[in-house]
Amino acid sequence: MGMFCYQCQEAAGGRGCTIRGVCGKTEEVSALQDLIVYILKGIGYIVTEANLNVEELGELNYEMLNGLFMTITNANFDPDALEREIYKLLDLRDSLLARTNIVNPHDAAVFTVRSRAEMLEKAATVGVLATENEDVRSLRQLITLGVKGMAAYTEHAENLGYRNPELQKFMYRALAATLDDSLSADELTSLALDTGKMGVTAMGMLHEANTSRYGKPEATVVNIGVRNNPAILISGHDLTDLEQLLEQTAGTGVDVYTHGEMLPAHYYPAFKKYPHFVGNYGNAWWKQITEFETFRGPILFTTNCIVPPRKEEIRNRIFTTGSAGYPGCRHIEADEFGKKDFSPIIELAKRLPPPVEIESGTIVGGFAYDQVMAVADKVVDAVKSGAIKKFFVMAGCDGRMKEREYYTEFARKLPSDTVILTAGCAKYRYNKLPLGDIGGIPRVLDAGQCNDSYSLALIALKLKEAFGLEDINDLPIAFNIAWYEQKAVIVLLALLYLGVKNIHLGPTLPAFLSPNVAKVLVEKFGIGGITDVDSDIAMFMGA
Repeated sequence: MGMFCYQCQEAAGGRGCTIRGVCGKTEEVSALQDLIVYILKGIGYIVTEANLNVEELGELNYEMLNGLFMTITNANFDPDALEREIYKLLDLRDSLLARTNIVNPHDAAVFTVRSRAEMLEKAATVGVLATENEDVRSLRQLITLGVKGMAAYTEHAENLGYRNPELQKFMYRALAATLDDSLSADELTSLALDTGKMGVTAMGMLHEANTSRYGKPEATVVNIGVRNNPAILISGHDLTDLEQLLEQTAGTGVDVYTHGEMLPAHYYPAFKKYPHFVGNYGNAWWKQITEFETFRGPILFTTNCIVPPRKEEIRNRIFTTGSAGYPGCRHIEADEFGKKDFSPIIELAKRLPPPVEIESGTIVGGFAYDQVMAVADKVVDAVKSGAIKKFFVMAGCDGRMKEREYYTEFARKLPSDTVILTAGCAKYRYNKLPLGDIGGIPRVLDAGQCNDSYSLALIALKLKEAFGLEDINDLPIAFNIAWYEQKAVIVLLALLYLGVKNIHLGPTLPAFLSPNVAKVLVEKFGIGGITDVDSDIAMFMGA
């Protein structure tokens, strides 16, 4: 059957996974995900070609987001779930096409499959390598992966009742454009920047959705120890799932801990009313292999960041919901009103022992836009006085590769008059280091989840205004970002759209960037890689 996937930073050999994904996905799963993306491109083609009103597409709009989310790295490993999604999308696509008068539609809008075997056969012809021109393939992937990240953030907002038809219209148009052989490299490059523009809109919408529902994040001390109660560990990103879990566990004697990118939930005022919302357990997603063993209770995955469990005992304690899925793990569906019944998780928690403590103490976070703006005068004064020489945006993702130790060492060696602005799970490389503060301002300001990189962009724009600067790049801010998967891609495109230049990406540049496309990004935006810690710090500090 064969596979080719290079959408994440851990692509085998820095080129692409061809036998089995480094993430753990099989050839079969990879092929089914490729087919989902191809069907969605066909749907985008129909919507765009027929100029359909996205506000009249109903279920399709949400299913488009869900389908894209299912193909993000580490989100869904379940071939049965992917097959069901394919059939659902084909039914929606065919009903949509029947409403139009499109003549000679694209193959993506009309092909049929009747079995898993036919799905795999078709997928082999429509994957990444179906585009022969390397540069066109690279740009198409940049757009597609950016749209995947955008879809994830848009789905979270949708779950909170926020939607933007212009966003969905753009996603359909962008997906359709990746089927259009008439588009030049310049036109595709322009579309990639448009993807960044709409990424800003998506992250802004999610920020509004989260803060409207749960309050504005505030500086918060988060416990990283444990209590002697049965407990549930919730991972992923979706705050509506956490809200429902906390409501359903109230008064049951079961504690709830966050894991990975769910840590920033502690920063929202609305969640602080739950006394059984205890703290954060563990570190970034990739350490779950050992940390899930010591947690001992059930784990709920609300989104991506699943590492295939090695032991059946752990797999039996994992539940998935939303776009996430793993074979052998129980999946919890929402009803027609978005409500989920988490009672099976709660009942299992009651039968299992409490978590084993793997660390103790606290960490501090909650420095999203509004919290930083509350002390903006103090920050500006610290810069003007020289107490703060430079800010380093070290947002993004963590991963299991040894070279990511670079970010821990980088944070440790930064001069004491610098401040780290972070968001996403990259923070776990340094958020427990004793880096101190500058006049009461913590040297690590954690804005939240990866989507809260939006807050970091707002902070930079506000500082530009406060210092009366014309260009955001004149600020004493350097960007040294770790990336892993597709949500980091949309964050990068969003920053490029906002005019940020000289962003350094690591630990490696994306494998999906062809030499020519990478050259354009270097020449136009100053995109660069990383070298060694001492050399990079000297370069950033202008030594």
